[in-house]
Amino acid sequence: MKKALIVLLIAVLALPMVFAQGAKEADNGTKVGGGSLVVYSPNTDALANAINVFGDKYGIDVTILSMGTGECLQRIVSETENPQADIMYGGVNYANGIKYAPYFEQYVSKNNDAVPEAYKNLNGCVTRYCLDGSAALLINKDVFKKLGLNPDEFKGYNDLLRPELKGHIAMGNPAASSSAWAELTNMLLVMGKDAYDEAAWDWVAQFIKQLNGTILSSSSAIYKGTLSGEYAVGVSYEDPCVGLLVDGATNVSLVYPEEGAVWLAAGTAIIKNAKNMANAKLFMDWIISEEGQKEVAKSTARPVNPAINNTAPEMLPFSEINVAYENLELCGANKADWQARWSKLFEAASK
Repeated sequence: MKKALIVLLIAVLALPMVFAQGAKEADNGTKVGGGSLVVYSPNTDALANAINVFGDKYGIDVTILSMGTGECLQRIVSETENPQADIMYGGVNYANGIKYAPYFEQYVSKNNDAVPEAYKNLNGCVTRYCLDGSAALLINKDVFKKLGLNPDEFKGYNDLLRPELKGHIAMGNPAASSSAWAELTNMLLVMGKDAYDEAAWDWVAQFIKQLNGTILSSSSAIYKGTLSGEYAVGVSYEDPCVGLLVDGATNVSLVYPEEGAVWLAAGTAIIKNAKNMANAKLFMDWIISEEGQKEVAKSTARPVNPAINNTAPEMLPFSEINVAYENLELCGANKADWQARWSKLFEAASK
């Protein structure tokens, strides 16, 4: 009996220590952090690591459930009555940020003023924290050589039309994948005589024929398949492609289309009626703080804060890239029509 009392007393005395290790003091002296945070995220491991740094800082038990953007949004909608996650980290772009706004909590971070005007929280629920490169062409140098091509001569989108590459290109489905949709709008922006004109669609039709009836359902299958030699070119996006180079891959190289490459702001949002609301809001504040942006800069995505540079030497500076700027409103307004047009062109080319 005496032993039981001693154990109980020790446990009670230890409680303040546990809470002290968890919650941190805010500037006004109130306790913040501790507890849990459940995250749905399509982000790569390198970018997802930033949220673990956040968890360690504030003593928060972070659970990250990795899945594609589409699945994240489907779960959020289906779980409306009983949310199973607190935030969606990544994958919230201009278009779906508007479409799914009713499923996200209204919250504007206290650090929103530190974000450049073009990337501020515009609709009250999407906190933009990094820039995703829409156009990254991953080249498997070994496969190129087997096809009789010089990988150093590959410069951009027009080179995708080389006859030798037909059937050797990995591309996602713009009607189902957010990264493939961003790739399509990048093509339409830079491959016509004018942005988004019929000449651009004519080029897209030629490109679709080069796919030879093959389209991939997973964005990760594109860069992984190119790395393994299944494809000569992966029409992908910057983050995972640079990640391969950072991890030491030597058989692939990264090409930013000379015709122009777009960077889009990626966002994070709090799920409506999140169970860990205070921690979710705390993360929104942290990810666009100077500390949070420096953690983003350690990944293979680019922080929205232009004063903070990426640490990976494999990332080409903007000064060496032909950067193009997308008309977000136009693309958003035409999304359904353009996706349907892509699908129709692909179906016709696959017959």
